[in-house]
Amino acid sequence: MGWTPQQPILLVEDSPEDYEMTVRSLRAAGVANPVVRCTDGDEALDYLQTKKMNAKDSGTQVPGIIFLDLNLPGTDGREVLTEIKRDEYLKVIPVIILTTSTDDRDIRACYALGANSYIQKPLDFKGFIKAMTRLKDYWFEVVVMPNMEGPT
Repeated sequence: MGWTPQQPILLVEDSPEDYEMTVRSLRAAGVANPVVRCTDGDEALDYLQTKKMNAKDSGTQVPGIIFLDLNLPGTDGREVLTEIKRDEYLKVIPVIILTTSTDDRDIRACYALGANSYIQKPLDFKGFIKAMTRLKDYWFEVVVMPNMEGPT
């Protein structure tokens, strides 16, 4: 078993405009999964740890995929990525970096830390829809994901 339509998407994004654009683009691409928003890195890490602890006991689901901005207040996206990929349970969740940065140092660092994809945020809504449609086709329809029933 892998991805389910009920499994949440975690969107770690501090910009209200980028959050709205991403969610609208996901919906336009045909993705109906619930989207959970965290506005900073600390909130995202707390959310993931809580979901991880509750997954086995209560049947709640950890996110099936994480969209992560790099430039966040407080704990930034690089640190969040590091913590996710250090965790034996959480590290299998695909992390898609969704950022404005095209700096090769950021790209290299994110892949070295275990990012599954690195996408520069499109500049317009049409570009966002195209990017989210491609992401949906690959991550939601092609990829086989492990069952995330809770930490062992």
